[in-house]
Amino acid sequence: MPKQVDYEDRRRRIAEAVCVLADAHGPEGVTMRDVAAHAEVSLGAVQRCFHTKEEMLVFAVDHVGERVTARMRARLSDSPGPSPGIALEHAATEIALLDGAHRAEARVWLAFVAQAAVSESLAARIRISYEALQGLLARLITEAAEGGPDGPDAPDSPESSSAAPLDPQREARTLLALADGLTSHVLIGHLTAEEAEGTLRAHVVRLWERPRTDRPGQAARTG
Repeated sequence: MPKQVDYEDRRRRIAEAVCVLADAHGPEGVTMRDVAAHAEVSLGAVQRCFHTKEEMLVFAVDHVGERVTARMRARLSDSPGPSPGIALEHAATEIALLDGAHRAEARVWLAFVAQAAVSESLAARIRISYEALQGLLARLITEAAEGGPDGPDAPDSPESSSAAPLDPQREARTLLALADGLTSHVLIGHLTAEEAEGTLRAHVVRLWERPRTDRPGQAARTG
């Protein structure tokens, strides 16, 4: 009886091999032959899964993005009932890939982002990953603003009666850009992981503490 091949598992193994080689040589230095050797499959097996190197790289980008998102969701679900603000901080920390165990993953992600500047197919997939992460951050910001114990609408907050509501999408874009930028600063040694975490924490705290004097709807009336 012919051996059944788990093609999804093979594609994941190939994606892992792509990431290892991209970390060592950059995406431009990855070859299908080297990927086959590292994944311990034949070149033909790689070519049956991916017709071109570009297709293989795109799948690897998706693989990294999905892994980060899954890890972030797992951390949020495993935390014992964190406040929305703490959940937001945890999510941003996962996106920034500050954990030392994820340093190689951070290098690979930034290498893919750099390559995406000259590859529209890679850029399109990375935009999709960013949009998914931004959506999750926006949801967490909305939950915090709508009644989290550390959010601006908390009963004891001095701003709760007069502060204009946050724009979750705008704040999510800002936080995503900050987390993504901190990845680079840690990798090149400008910041330590602890300093980067402190920066993220301070930004999340300022979401609730910054002065916001406009009342809800005022911007719409004066715009």
